[in-house]
Amino acid sequence: MLLISQSGLPASLESLLTMFRDILSNTGFAHMEWGNVIMLVVGVVAIYLAIAKKYEPLLLLPIGFGIIIGNIASAPSIPIGVYDTVANGFGMDSVFSYIYWGVRAGIFPPLIFLGIGALTDFSTLISSPKSVLLGGAAQVGIYATFLGALYLGFTPTEAASIGIIGGADGPTSIFISSQLAPSLLGPIAIAAYSYMALVPVIQPPIMKLMTTKKERLIRMQPPRRVTKVERIAFPVIAFIGAALIAPGSIPLVGMLMFGNLLKESGVTERLAKTAANAILDIATILLGFSVGASTQASYFIKWESLKIFGLGAISFAIATASGLLFAKLMNLFLKRKINPLIGAAGVSAVPDSARVVQHFARQYDKDNHLLMHAMAPNVAGVIGSAIAAGVFLALFV
Repeated sequence: MLLISQSGLPASLESLLTMFRDILSNTGFAHMEWGNVIMLVVGVVAIYLAIAKKYEPLLLLPIGFGIIIGNIASAPSIPIGVYDTVANGFGMDSVFSYIYWGVRAGIFPPLIFLGIGALTDFSTLISSPKSVLLGGAAQVGIYATFLGALYLGFTPTEAASIGIIGGADGPTSIFISSQLAPSLLGPIAIAAYSYMALVPVIQPPIMKLMTTKKERLIRMQPPRRVTKVERIAFPVIAFIGAALIAPGSIPLVGMLMFGNLLKESGVTERLAKTAANAILDIATILLGFSVGASTQASYFIKWESLKIFGLGAISFAIATASGLLFAKLMNLFLKRKINPLIGAAGVSAVPDSARVVQHFARQYDKDNHLLMHAMAPNVAGVIGSAIAAGVFLALFV
């Protein structure tokens, strides 16, 4: 006997149609919104820039794919996104939320600093201590952006997190955002890494505008040879000094100098290689991917995000200009002039800013090699941005 449903269809057919509707209602198409589509395009563009233009591929590729994953819409009953946790009413956390926990808890940035320290040669900074001033001068962008963010209506903790973008230091921006402004972590991280990738585009016009041809042609003497004792002592002394000035910088500066000590000690080569390769790569992959996945349209596409991107661009320009201007100021008092272009490397985008300085200078003199000189303020900028973050943490935590 054929059973007929209330709709007039056979019960078996009605059951199949109901099942089909349930399947459709759980697809990504059913929950897709325009915001998700926009973010998918952003993710594809990030991947294109990473592969075709080679703009920070180690960062933009994981971030771009993370953006795509984070904006594939799903039914609320399916915990997939980084924000889908038990606290939001689900019976279980999503897999990606566990990875993102490393970002929220501030774990990945110190691990990245550990790897960076194991890769970094501080010899040029040790041989030219005055370069610390250039790295410090570039941090003006951080404090100027902090004031600008306050003016635009952000809270002090949010403004502090946004300000770190001016240091062009992605891990530090993520670390302080996770501590002070978790709700803005996604936009701040994307802005910081975007401007790091655009260093070759943003900095040259500013360098050309703020220096004369005569200044660009200044040649600097090769840095002096640094002894092994100096290289070993530096990370210990630098950490103690930074920690006493800003105890909040200990997680970042501490791991940076610990990694460098592993490298320079000469007795922990295996540990240094592990920090510089396996740990750094794993932390970079997980950090970039999970930050990208956190840019779900409902959290990311807001007026605040546009303000953050605008402030980030301004802060990066101010940081570059501040380093250049301070280098020109130093030349008023130095017998041996420095090429003011190296002041632009005071931002923390290591080693991209130093490479940009080298490339720009060689456009005017092919035999003028500034890379090693620019690395000194470049690594000083890393320390400076971490100390600035420590200052903000001390003020607002």
